Amino acid sequence: MSPETGVDVRWVTAFLDRPAATFEAAADFWCAALGAKLSTRRGANGEFATLLPDHGDAAVKLQAVGAPCQGGHLDLEVPDSPAARDHAVGLGATAVADLGTLQVLRSPAGLLFCFVPLRSGGVRPPVADTRGGRIRADQVAVDLGPSSAATELRFWAALTGWRAVASVRPEFTLLVPPPALAIRLLIQRLDTEPVTGPHLHLDLACADVGAATAYHRALGAQVVAEHEFWTVLRDPAGEVYCLTARDPSTGRLPGH
Repeated sequence: MSPETGVDVRWVTAFLDRPAATFEAAADFWCAALGAKLSTRRGANGEFATLLPDHGDAAVKLQAVGAPCQGGHLDLEVPDSPAARDHAVGLGATAVADLGTLQVLRSPAGLLFCFVPLRSGGVRPPVADTRGGRIRADQVAVDLGPSSAATELRFWAALTGWRAVASVRPEFTLLVPPPALAIRLLIQRLDTEPVTGPHLHLDLACADVGAATAYHRALGAQVVAEHEFWTVLRDPAGEVYCLTARDPSTGRLPGH
């Protein structure tokens, strides 16, 4: 590993962290929204579950958490978790827990993430056909205030070695992973400092945002805001996510 190449990330899993009291509602909603099946719950208190696609490796999981909730976290599968931890700390992360092959850290802005051993085969799950149209959960947005956005962008770019690409608006910067990985990162600079601190949310690429929005509302989601290329919703557990007009197969906006 070097500052030029970053950590050898072989797979990224997006965890949706939800309050324990709303775990069941979140699980039912996200299984229907993503056309997935829920795995058997695991962990000492049944706090973990995987959203299983029809085939390929899972890229979205659920975890029941206490307060405060940051919306989610990332698990990065790497060949050597302790070495990856040391590299991340050298870039400005803080080590939180050393569990051997599982290393828990916080980014410079304070977001939790984990290095975990290789578990996945690296087979990207397919686009899901749902009652709201074709959809893919392929992006995690990192929501940051003006004081931390630039530092956090530099950290994640250096950690992963992924290419930073300007998006359709100046407050968005995309970090593009290798094509085989299912989850990419979007660094989002907010206009003001968030009251509850930095946050993660899931972005879904949709063939038809209107149809997906109607379906998700029928499942219990609430619309928060509508923009030109995306709609912000709140799931039944109270956490926000976005339905975007990006093509589920390519991840790109029409005409971009």
